Amino acid sequence: MLFIVATPIGNLEDITFRALNVLRDVDFVVSEDTRETRKLFTHFQIHKPMISYYRGCEKIKSQQILKLLKEGKKIALVCDRGTPGISDPAHYIVRMCHENKITVVPIPGPSALTAALSVCGLPLDRFSFYGFIPRKKKEKLEFFEEISKTESPCIFFESVHRFIDTLEVLNRVVPDRKLVVCRELTKKFEQVIYGTVSELFNELSKSKMKGEFVLILGGKQCY
Repeated sequence: MLFIVATPIGNLEDITFRALNVLRDVDFVVSEDTRETRKLFTHFQIHKPMISYYRGCEKIKSQQILKLLKEGKKIALVCDRGTPGISDPAHYIVRMCHENKITVVPIPGPSALTAALSVCGLPLDRFSFYGFIPRKKKEKLEFFEEISKTESPCIFFESVHRFIDTLEVLNRVVPDRKLVVCRELTKKFEQVIYGTVSELFNELSKSKMKGEFVLILGGKQCY
């Protein structure tokens, strides 16, 4: 049996009782980043053997994990933070489990995606999620020109190194569109900043903001 376990995106108190019980009960924990998982385990005094599983090794590691599952082992899969399967390679082993009739159990919990959506103040009957967007400016410009046609909000992740560059491109394409910037969600320096693209570009372009970002761009109807 494979458990897909959501872990905190920052504040360790966000983990669920069910997640802790599962992590203490399984035989192995498959982790996208064993260093992050070890911090969590140290805090909650969990001692389990870990198997690293990250983008680039998923095909090889999935065979090892599948073999253990077929032997009847109980395994929990976690990503470095949040809910596995969102912008990480968890889907590969999950699909293999489905194809081999192995039960997959979701253990829901924290997610940067849903946390950001819950505080954005935009209508969310429909929305589009894009994960991490293109890095190069030309491709980023083409990407935003395409999604500027979308009626509903668009949500995506951005790194601290490309955040200002992304704001600059957005300001060129959709300066009047609503934008919500969520920084360091659930952590000490958490911020949720709301305004138009041009307002936030003018406010933040000269700042030295650090951390992890989730951006929600209002759709054509979100004025």
